[in-house]
Amino acid sequence: MNVFADLHIHSKYSRACSKDLDLFNLEKYAKIKGLNLLGTGDFTHPKWVKHLKENLTEENGIYKTKTGFNFLLQTEISLIYSQDGKGRRVHNLVFAPNFDVVDQITEMLLKRGRVDYDGRPIFKIPCPEFVELLKQIDTRVEIIPAHCFTPHFSVFGEYNQFSKMEDAFQDQTKHIFAVETGLSADPEMCWRMSQLDKFSLVSFSDLHSFWPNKIGREATFFDLPKVSYDSVIKAMKTKEGLSMTLEVDPAFGKYHWDGHRKCHISFNPQQSLEHKKICPVCGKKLTIGVENRVEELASRPLGFKPKNVVPYKKVIPLTELISLVLNKGVLTKAVWDEYNQLIKNFSSELNILLSISKEELVKVTSEKLAEVIIKNRTGQVKIQPGYDGVYGIPLLDDSKVKVFENEKPLQKNLNDF
Repeated sequence: MNVFADLHIHSKYSRACSKDLDLFNLEKYAKIKGLNLLGTGDFTHPKWVKHLKENLTEENGIYKTKTGFNFLLQTEISLIYSQDGKGRRVHNLVFAPNFDVVDQITEMLLKRGRVDYDGRPIFKIPCPEFVELLKQIDTRVEIIPAHCFTPHFSVFGEYNQFSKMEDAFQDQTKHIFAVETGLSADPEMCWRMSQLDKFSLVSFSDLHSFWPNKIGREATFFDLPKVSYDSVIKAMKTKEGLSMTLEVDPAFGKYHWDGHRKCHISFNPQQSLEHKKICPVCGKKLTIGVENRVEELASRPLGFKPKNVVPYKKVIPLTELISLVLNKGVLTKAVWDEYNQLIKNFSSELNILLSISKEELVKVTSEKLAEVIIKNRTGQVKIQPGYDGVYGIPLLDDSKVKVFENEKPLQKNLNDF
């Protein structure tokens, strides 16, 4: 069975998320995208878990809506604590096999703080202790470090200065089997770190709204005998059944290059080094992006590819491409009209992005958009890299990617990521 999964989801109860982010909209737009399995997100939040329990029924550890759409119990927990005299901040994805285990996880966390103020709550629990506590509840609970290179809240990010997984998870590293690449990194960047060879690389959206340019913008494809909690977890553990990850170009992510958003400064790693990682406008340290951080940690040269890796494909969401061609905002009527026409003819966005031929595309859309869709599929759409919380911008022509130095950039600063 082909399973197209996005397992890093949030609900309307998470900070900076759409207030319409409920199960019904998640299912609706997942189907439009071409996904057939979603994480539930935020299962520790009392109002959200009530919504889940009222609307989902269990089958093989997978929770189904009344129309049969598949969800897997998932949340993200923020751990902020001190270790070795330094502050640490790590986000982890947590997966649970059933609601009984979810209730036990929530009960354990309530002894350490609150869960009702945010769908992604914060706890002062070190990573090793956190993993140990969860495994004591149920050995089937699984933990995956989220967006593993982003600057502020990740296992390898600039803020934490962990150089290997064992720095963060210590003896509990034995229970960590996968890492999430995040929007600003891709498998090729991860391959440069030999220490990551033993971990599966998975990709999910970390969506804060249900719109098609968010849901499934990164996803993991499975080939499974049947969809179940155990089969999905086993595939992520062993890489058997992992058929592909879907990634955006990492330059599209909000933390790919170094920079300062307020100062309109953006540098690639070499240029950042020339400035000693200091902003030339305000004199403060730049926010160090993922490309630079990977360069610091890499044990292999650029372009290195290990044996027997899971393949991946890089594509930018369809509404972003339509917006680029029409020179209209992503959520404008003109973009949606074009998007809906394509979906009407070709059933799902993933089908359009990955499979439909140019000859078929031009029957229902312009030659120009059809060309951009094919270029996107083959990695030919250039991106002005994102930095310091600002998304990258796809470029329509072959313009040279610019370094911004005290010049207001083209990028949009969006709260919804």
